[in-house]
Amino acid sequence: MAVKKISIAGAGLVGSLLGVYLSRRGYEVNIFERRPDFRKNGAYGGRSINLALSNRGLRALREVGLEEAMRSKAIPMHGRQVHPLKGSGGFFPYGKEGEYINSISRSGLNEVLMDAAEQHGVKIHFEARMNHVSISQTEFSWTDRNGKTATEQTDILIGADGAFSAVRQAMQASDRFDFSQSYIEHGYKELTIPPAEDGSFRLDKNALHIWPRESYMLIALPNPDGSFTCTLFFPFEGPVSFEKLKSDEAITDFFKNVFPDVFEIMPDLLKDFRENPASSLVTMRCYPWVKNKTMLIGDAAHAIVPFYGQGMNAGFEDCRVLNELLDTFKDDWNLMLPEYQRLRKPAGDSIAQLALNNFIEMRDLVADPDFILQKKIEGKIHSLFPDKWIPLYSMVTFRDDIPYATALETGRRQQQIMHEVLKKPGIQSDWEQLDFASIVSKLN
Repeated sequence: MAVKKISIAGAGLVGSLLGVYLSRRGYEVNIFERRPDFRKNGAYGGRSINLALSNRGLRALREVGLEEAMRSKAIPMHGRQVHPLKGSGGFFPYGKEGEYINSISRSGLNEVLMDAAEQHGVKIHFEARMNHVSISQTEFSWTDRNGKTATEQTDILIGADGAFSAVRQAMQASDRFDFSQSYIEHGYKELTIPPAEDGSFRLDKNALHIWPRESYMLIALPNPDGSFTCTLFFPFEGPVSFEKLKSDEAITDFFKNVFPDVFEIMPDLLKDFRENPASSLVTMRCYPWVKNKTMLIGDAAHAIVPFYGQGMNAGFEDCRVLNELLDTFKDDWNLMLPEYQRLRKPAGDSIAQLALNNFIEMRDLVADPDFILQKKIEGKIHSLFPDKWIPLYSMVTFRDDIPYATALETGRRQQQIMHEVLKKPGIQSDWEQLDFASIVSKLN
């Protein structure tokens, strides 16, 4: 069957980018989005947590001519600025000179992608809710803003409608479909550090700021207007948790004692804390991603927690790989779909595990002396043997040619080696005398 008409559920980041890719290939693309058009009413319906755009995502944007438009809306972050409660913190570069990630607002990025999709001829149907999806018939019904229901037949149906995907739920009702979801005990709440009175940034604008507190943490990402979008990752229940911070006095006392430097520059703390919900964090895994002529992409296939800053980047990489496979198979979807699933399922599982692991690193380890020493040693090894030892963060964030699964496995082996290195007597003072070539040889 020749594919001409493609329907996409979801006009979020991945759905809109995929619409650009597919419309550029000459397909008739319709996107069905349950939310209103926030470009008109100003109320963004998605999560507003800031995003970290890195090489994998930028590579996809570059292919469709949108990289520079995104960079103009982003602020480079060259490393982590750590703010411990006691002792001195410091700045820790993400990679070598010239390597950085980009802070960008979800709504700003989504707006550019929606505009680009429409400019390429994609029709976006807003306030369009899918009611029923037939995997066997590649057919679905949907209701518009006026309550009118229509049925659509399509050649290909793609679920890009996020963690709670309607398309995936239809797949879940079919035979031999595996699905799991796992919530962590922490949720997140968005807070704000406004610009200084003169419009300047109150913190270093080219860093991702972290206040690690062992079982929880606060982070801050810069915005072009001089403000910082802050996210408190915090347990829902327990002795130190959202359930305990109910009164203004409890909130104020907590921030004064645990984040005293932030408290001084967060005048709207109580308003933000009251008005912004505490949202949950979930990892979702499923298989298969493809059934008949229906497929899943982005969070619909592999929702992950945000601690590696790779959720969006992984979704954009899904789009890029799908486009490459269409080139390889000359737009034969029968051949492309199973190969897309074979390549991207391991990637989704791997970045999910990496994201969970990185939460522990960010909240517990960034201020730990052994962790800091390990980063110094790995940085030295990488400078001496740049092609043989690449730090895990660099593999994930800056090397879009290294699959997530490869990065995960290589990172595990490197961690085992470093665990032994850090056991050496006197390592804190003598680490620069290590036989770095011998350390690298253990990777082979």
